[in-house]
Amino acid sequence: MSTAVRQQSASGGAAERKPATMGQALNRALADAMAEDPAVHSLGEDIGTLGGVFRVTDGLAERFGPDRCADTPLAEAGILGTAVGMAMYGLRPVVEMQFDAFALPAFEQLVSHVSRMRNRTRGGLPMPLTVRIPYGGGIGGVEHHSDSSEAYYAATPGLHVVTPATVADAYGLLRAAIASDDPVVFLEPKRLYWSKDGWDPEAPEPVPGIGAAVVRRPGRSATLIGYGPSVPVCLEAAEAAREDGAEGWDLEVVDLRSLVPFDEETVAASVRRTGRAVVVHESPGFGGPGGEIAARITERCFHHLEAPVLRVAGFDIPYPPPMLERHHLPGVDRVLDAVSRLQWESTWVAPGGDGGGR
Repeated sequence: MSTAVRQQSASGGAAERKPATMGQALNRALADAMAEDPAVHSLGEDIGTLGGVFRVTDGLAERFGPDRCADTPLAEAGILGTAVGMAMYGLRPVVEMQFDAFALPAFEQLVSHVSRMRNRTRGGLPMPLTVRIPYGGGIGGVEHHSDSSEAYYAATPGLHVVTPATVADAYGLLRAAIASDDPVVFLEPKRLYWSKDGWDPEAPEPVPGIGAAVVRRPGRSATLIGYGPSVPVCLEAAEAAREDGAEGWDLEVVDLRSLVPFDEETVAASVRRTGRAVVVHESPGFGGPGGEIAARITERCFHHLEAPVLRVAGFDIPYPPPMLERHHLPGVDRVLDAVSRLQWESTWVAPGGDGGGR
C-alpha cells in the first residue's frame, strides 16, 4: 500500500469546518449506515433510550425504532451470539460492548464462531458483523472499565481489528467496518470521544480504508508508531522533541489505524527513511502488539536499522486505580526517554545525509 502523508493540522478547508467530536462522528456514521441500508441493526446495553454510556447511539432509537436500535439484557455472550445469527441470515449487526473488559464474557463467541464462520463455510457464509468496543484509559475509570485488550483480538485469525485516532477516521473507518463482509472489532478510544476537529458531516472527507496506515507527521530522525489513544501522545512528543534545542529530533509519526490487516509497507517505508523506531501503546508490553510490530520491522528493515526497535507500553499489571493511571499510561516523557535511548552515538551516514539521522 502507498504511504499517505496526512498531517494533523487546521490548514486548508478543514479550518473552516465546524468543530465536531469523535463521538459525534461515530454517531453520524451509525445513522448514515442505518439510513442507507435497512439490514444494519445496532444492539447493546443501554444504547436505545439512554443513547449509550458515551451517547454514541444518541437519537438512533427515536429515528429507527427499537427493533433496529435495540436495548439488550446484560449478557454479552448472548448479545454477540444473537448478532452471529443475525449476520448468518443476511443482516449487518453492529454490537456495542459497553466497556472494554465487559466484552470478555463474549470472547468465546468471537473466537469460536465470529472469526471462523467464513472459513468454516468455505466462504459460503460471510460474517458482516461489527463489534464496537470503547477501550483504553485516561478517563479515571476503574478496573474492567479501562482495559486495552487489543492483543487478544489481533491474535485471533479471522478478525479485522481497527481503531481511529481522528474525527475523520472515526466516521470513515466505522462506515468501512459496517460495509465489510468480514467481522471487525472496532476499538473506540474512550479518552478521544470528546476530541475535536474540523469536520463536515454533510460531506465527510474520504479516508484510507481498513488496512492502511498513514503518516500523521513526517520526520527524519526516528519513527513513532502508534494507534488509537497513543497517536496524540506521539504527536505531542514529536512536537516537544522538535522544540527541544538540546536534542532537536525530527520525529515521524505513523498512525496504524488498523492492527489487522497490518500495513507493513507504510511502516517499513517510514522506518527505512529514519533508521529508528519506537512503538507506543497502552496495552501491557509483554505479549502486546508492540512485540509483533517490532518483529515485523526487524524482519523487513534489519539492514536499515541504526538501533533496536523500542516499545513504550502499559506496565504488565492489571489496570491501576484512577489516581495512579497517569503513571501507567505512556506519556510524552516516557516516549522521549525511549527516543533518547535509540543509540544516537551511531556514526552511520545515509547517502546524501549528514550522519546520525537527526
